[in-house]
Amino acid sequence: MSSDRVDAESKVSGNQANIPARIRQELDIDDGDHLRWRLEADGTVRVQVVQQRAGTFAGFEGYDGTASTDVTSEHDDWGVHVE
Repeated sequence: MSSDRVDAESKVSGNQANIPARIRQELDIDDGDHLRWRLEADGTVRVQVVQQRAGTFAGFEGYDGTASTDVTSEHDDWGVHVE
């Protein structure tokens, strides 16, 4: 993020407000990201971007081993491994 101040306006429609494109680009906000809002005692509103680019399966590339499996014979109807 650059150190230059980015000012922009958006219009509220119902319960929703759009994030101006300049702000979205500067903060690298993407679909699925969350905004965490905080109202300070002096009336200032702070917004923190919580990016959803990491998670349980974020780095999952699938199984690339050589052992073959047969899920129908190795697991029961609930997906529990049968020994």
